[in-house]
Amino acid sequence: MDLAQVTLTQMRYAVAVDDARNFRQAAARSHVSQSGLSMQVQKLEDLLGVKLFDRSRKPILVTPTGALALEQIRVILRATEQLGQIASDEGAPRGRYRLGVIPTLSSTVLPLFVRDVVAQYPDLELVVEELKTEEIIARLQGDTLDAGLVATPLAVPGLTETPLAHERMFAYLAPGDPLLRRKRVTQTHLRDRELWVMPEGHCFRSQVLLYCESEGRGGATTGAGRRAPGGIHFESGSFQTLIRLVDEGLGATVLPALVVDGLAPARRDAQVRPLTRPTPVREIGLVTARTDLRRRATEALVALVAKALRRALGARPATAEVVPPR
Repeated sequence: MDLAQVTLTQMRYAVAVDDARNFRQAAARSHVSQSGLSMQVQKLEDLLGVKLFDRSRKPILVTPTGALALEQIRVILRATEQLGQIASDEGAPRGRYRLGVIPTLSSTVLPLFVRDVVAQYPDLELVVEELKTEEIIARLQGDTLDAGLVATPLAVPGLTETPLAHERMFAYLAPGDPLLRRKRVTQTHLRDRELWVMPEGHCFRSQVLLYCESEGRGGATTGAGRRAPGGIHFESGSFQTLIRLVDEGLGATVLPALVVDGLAPARRDAQVRPLTRPTPVREIGLVTARTDLRRRATEALVALVAKALRRALGARPATAEVVPPR
């Protein structure tokens, strides 16, 4: 078997077919003609002496031997990409850098530093994906992300965490709520309200529930998705939705500082109250795999994001207590 003629392009096309299970879609994703892609995959099969795909089936099926070959092809392509990453990490950061960001940080933190990245590192292509924490962990472990911007600490074996800033948590109350007469709101106060939170899978949900010590409380869920007073009765992945519901006089919610900063000053004064000391904060951090092949780019990103967050959030409160995301 002569593998000298096997090319990276052929292997990438085969992986594209494996992912799409369709030659037309694989060609479109690879930005080549279907005939050109099909010819290169056929050539790869001839060189390997292995039938990778059963083309008689719709969708296309991978043969048993093809599955083993494709698994090894993916290893080769990842190793080749890692070699390119090592080379691109010399000198000023450049090349593609894949960053995952959790949804509760994407709308508030990204705008703080993206312009600085473009201005200071024009040769760095920052590719950002909005992902849940579990997805970021899996992608880092699978080497399809370079870093993740998440709520820490996670304490996941094999990942390195760099804390960047601490963001305070605030109570957001309905107009006319008697709690607005208080300077600070306690966990007990929040447990006495119908609390609007993020859905399952969002770490800010678990942080709020942990702070309120209310996880598992509340009445039985009705067909409308509501619970008895004091329990969770609605879930939304958008802070703006939670804010609008509270504005309608329905319960209360907890917001991070950067979301609070985006409110109109009059609304902040009227409806936002600090939480009792020790001040609950969420820690914002950057996580990478221990084998960080983009060390220079990661260090540059850490410096930019930390500086932007310090500018937006100030120093960590002296009475701060980090609420873990799990």
